[in-house]
Amino acid sequence: MTTTTAKPTSPDHPAPHKVGGIAEARAAELRAANINPRTGLATDYLNHFNEAIMLLEMIPDMPECAEDFLNWHPLSYREHFTASNFKARDLAISAYDSADEAIRAEFDNLTTTMTSILTAVGTAMRDVHQDQTRATLAERATGWVKPLVALAGGIINGGAEADVDYIMNN
Repeated sequence: MTTTTAKPTSPDHPAPHKVGGIAEARAAELRAANINPRTGLATDYLNHFNEAIMLLEMIPDMPECAEDFLNWHPLSYREHFTASNFKARDLAISAYDSADEAIRAEFDNLTTTMTSILTAVGTAMRDVHQDQTRATLAERATGWVKPLVALAGGIINGGAEADVDYIMNN
């Protein structure tokens, strides 16, 4: 006869349906600040990348917007919240710092990739001065970065499997 034992849950990372006491209060505080309590990440950071995408999307129709994009600077998660007016910015940074390492590594990998693409496109745009070339660069970059923003959003929100588990248990 075999027995199965439940996987123990770390007090720092309780299962969504087993949140209790102080952990429950922390989860409520995170939810109130638009920080996912399951991942410790906030979608507000994606606004940083969405701003760059918006500027890139304007370049084909308004070439002068290339200068606005060239003034965009990449920011890390911590830098974004430190510089923002996000009312729970310290909580967002703290939650990020205590997030599950695997989730944070996957998220950071995506945001590093987006930053690399946007930085490379900015460098290329500085080297060319023809509007059509800049428009082509902008369109390509948008096509590469938009899906990565969606993937990053999925990580922030715990992915489809976590959503199903959460719905079934609440």
